[in-house]
Amino acid sequence: MVKLNKIYTRTGDAGTTGLVDGSRIAKSAPLMAAIGDVDEANSAIGHAAAALDPASEEAAMLSRIQNELFDLGADLATPADALHGFGPHDMALRIVPGQIGRLEAEIDTMNDALGALTSFILPGGTEAAARLHLARAITRRAERAGVTAGAERDLNPLALAYLNRLSDHLFVLTRHINAAGGGDILWKPGATR
Repeated sequence: MVKLNKIYTRTGDAGTTGLVDGSRIAKSAPLMAAIGDVDEANSAIGHAAAALDPASEEAAMLSRIQNELFDLGADLATPADALHGFGPHDMALRIVPGQIGRLEAEIDTMNDALGALTSFILPGGTEAAARLHLARAITRRAERAGVTAGAERDLNPLALAYLNRLSDHLFVLTRHINAAGGGDILWKPGATR
């Protein structure tokens, strides 16, 4: 599906980039900000995964998510077509309900083993959890950028739902990882007054 023989093409030197359908948009367009933020979130998730045991279920979850974020980037870069809209088909990768459903199932499984929150959580804890907190914040930014881009052009609503659920997933995953490593770091309102 992807074959890159040459890394640079010079086609973006004038400040535009190509979408999957061959059209070109400005690199400063809101859609490109959203795609860039998704890429940054994916990189941050990879950074967090590097702090986990590669054979762990947590690492497997993050590997699936990283692959899906590439699908999501392709989804955002592929305008709807007249025949399929935002439905999946041979010529377009699309986020589908099952991907969101799997995130929700993983959230529920992890959350069932955690105690109820009694305070907001400070980003931190184990190294992996701290990195995931950063990935979660970047994912929230990607979602906001996607909403901004969606006000300008039609986007697959499932792509935005995926980002929303992913930030929830990363939050619960940080709690899950911290539970095995000493617990969450709780906010103490007014503690330094």
